[in-house]
Amino acid sequence: MTNTVETVGGPTRRVRQARVAIAAVFAVHGAVTGSFATRIPWIQEHAGISAGQLGLALAFPAIGASLTMPLAARIGHRLGGRLGLRLLLAYWTLALILPSLAGNLVTLCLALFVMGTAAGTSDVLMNALGVDVEERMGKSVMSGLHGMWTTGALVGSAAGTLAAHAGLDARIHFVIASAVLTVAGALICQGVFDVRSAPDENPPPRFALPPKSAVIIGAVAFCAVFAEGASLDWSAVYLRDVLGTSPGIAAASTTAFTCTMAVARLSGDALVRRFGSVNTVRAGGVFATAGGLLVVFAVHPVMAMAGFALIGLGVSVVVPLAFAAAGRSGPTPSQSIAGVATITYSSGLVAPSLIGGIADLTSLTISFAVVTLLALGLVAGAGVLRSR
Repeated sequence: MTNTVETVGGPTRRVRQARVAIAAVFAVHGAVTGSFATRIPWIQEHAGISAGQLGLALAFPAIGASLTMPLAARIGHRLGGRLGLRLLLAYWTLALILPSLAGNLVTLCLALFVMGTAAGTSDVLMNALGVDVEERMGKSVMSGLHGMWTTGALVGSAAGTLAAHAGLDARIHFVIASAVLTVAGALICQGVFDVRSAPDENPPPRFALPPKSAVIIGAVAFCAVFAEGASLDWSAVYLRDVLGTSPGIAAASTTAFTCTMAVARLSGDALVRRFGSVNTVRAGGVFATAGGLLVVFAVHPVMAMAGFALIGLGVSVVVPLAFAAAGRSGPTPSQSIAGVATITYSSGLVAPSLIGGIADLTSLTISFAVVTLLALGLVAGAGVLRSR
């Protein structure tokens, strides 16, 4: 890919504007996820499905994303970064409406599969453009961009909570949210760089195995996303079932974990600039491992909540830095990012069910002992994120 703007002696005003624009894109992308998550109970009731069937349906977004992420590189090559992102982001914001229209398990699975294709392809392209902005800025910005995604998800979930509390039909809620986010996304995308491929550059393949470098980087990201997904989905259950807390305190643990992730990502770039990617991830691995040990050996809810907070703090910057490292690891950033993203989505897909399976065979405490071992893997594997 070729840059349309060169920066000498630091970032120009145009580069700073592009950074703000891509950060807003991340926030819009996250807001869709937050809006959807809060209305899952309504969607389940409307579709008339059981909890087990809902669990099956919720696997389809990750399946759709994993299968279509490699296409993002080709779309960006053919259309350019700005137009490609505008179309894929609109695809994602409009896809929000689909789950609310599903009347049974089959149609819900199809809707969530389509939603996953939209989420995955737009995710890859916006991260590729984020890496481009980071290169132009000459300093780390990816952690902050992912922090904006988390912030957008919190805003979307807050609006969704208000809609659910008011008893608003999710179809109406999603149409309004989709319209607002689609318009916002189209306007925001005007500010991103129109990164285009060189005229003589061959287009990336429609589907291809990720490069070896992306697989190695993805393995580190896998550990972080596994710990994140396990903590997000099981922290409340852990406090309730293992430590016997009330539902309110258990739910507060999940909220605290999410807020910790958001704050850590928004402030993570400053740490990366000061200590570098490798040292930051290695220190994060130490924090996450310590947090896992606190959870495993917790005898009081406060001890476990502190452990989950440390896990969130430790893994928060790993995925943004993995995407940044992938973007620098090969000639086609979006293709390498797609490889890492596919691995991370797969980790997010298997983590909740694997934690549950281990808990059924042994205990939930043993499940988080496995999470702790994976967190320790961040300490060992941090070196693959070294900047070139």
